[in-house]
Amino acid sequence: MIKSILVVNNQGKARLARFYYEVPVDKQKHILNSLFRIVSRRSDDTCCCFAQDDSLFGPDHKIIYRHFATLYFIFVADSAESELGVLDLIQVFVQVLDSCFENVCELDLIYHFDRVNYILDEIVMAGMVLETNADLVVQAIKETKKLETEGSSMIPGFG
Repeated sequence: MIKSILVVNNQGKARLARFYYEVPVDKQKHILNSLFRIVSRRSDDTCCCFAQDDSLFGPDHKIIYRHFATLYFIFVADSAESELGVLDLIQVFVQVLDSCFENVCELDLIYHFDRVNYILDEIVMAGMVLETNADLVVQAIKETKKLETEGSSMIPGFG
C-alpha cells in the first residue's frame, strides 16, 4: 500500500502532499523535511531511485522517488508494493500531467491543484493503485472535462 505521495520543488517546498493514513500536521512537516533532505542530497547521476529511513516509517517501508526538472516526485510505500512498480507509477503520473498540461511545470501544480489532485485520484485512491495505463487515465480526464463543459453550457448565463 502507498502511504504517502509528495511532490516537492528543489527548495523543499511541497507542491502536493497526500498522506493515506492519519498523520498529525507537525509530523507531516517533519516527514516532508526529512524526505526532502534524503532525496535532495543524492546525485541525479545515481542510478538508484530508492531510499530507506527506518526512523521515519519503520523497517517495512521504502522511499521511491524521481527528480524531474525542478520537482521531486516522492512515494512512500510499504513492503507489499514493488519498488519498480511504484517507479513506473511515478512515470505514469508525470506522463499524464505532461499530457494534460502540455509540458507540466511547477506553476501548473500550483495554479491547477484541483486538476492535479483529480489526476492523482484517477491513479491512486486511499493508498491503492487504481490505474497504471496513462492512456486510460488521460481518456477519463478528457471525458470528465467534456462533461464539465457540457454541464456549464446548460446553465443560463454560462458558456
